Amino acid sequence: MSRGAVFLDRDGTLIVDVEYARSPDQVQLIPGAADAIRRLNEAKWPVIVVTNQSGIARGLLTHEDYAAVHDRLDALLRADAAHVDASYMCPHHPDFTGACECRKPGTLLFRRAAEAHGLDPRSSWFIGDKLRDVTPARAFGGRGILVPSLATPAQEIAAARREFSVLDSLDDAVTCVIESRP
Repeated sequence: MSRGAVFLDRDGTLIVDVEYARSPDQVQLIPGAADAIRRLNEAKWPVIVVTNQSGIARGLLTHEDYAAVHDRLDALLRADAAHVDASYMCPHHPDFTGACECRKPGTLLFRRAAEAHGLDPRSSWFIGDKLRDVTPARAFGGRGILVPSLATPAQEIAAARREFSVLDSLDDAVTCVIESRP
């Protein structure tokens, strides 16, 4: 396994975070997200979405709701000639379902994606709007980029600056990824 990937968070990174999106009507791409994904596609970087969806454990949405939102995201990206290669979702929350290895910053979903797609997490990038989205980079020896949203706590931004990159937009993060390849 020598091929790296770009592991992206969904809510707050690709789509506007509306807290527990249940309906495709709630899906709105963050400006520039489709262009950023298309640039990764053109540069031959596998794009893998890894998302925590604790609303399922909380009873606020169903697996079917999640699938409908996921399908809408895929359709919006396709309309802009972009695509995600695979998506992985954790439906758990420790207060409702107990601890699990798949809830970020846990690494189970990243390991599953790496195995399923022949990816090397050490050569990969981990991008999101929360510290938990990028800290798996530490476990794998990859690189993390925090792209803060309005919901990113200031202490997470400060913590990320000590260990990872903090950039203003997904577009800036993608430029960093693309320019890193020799």
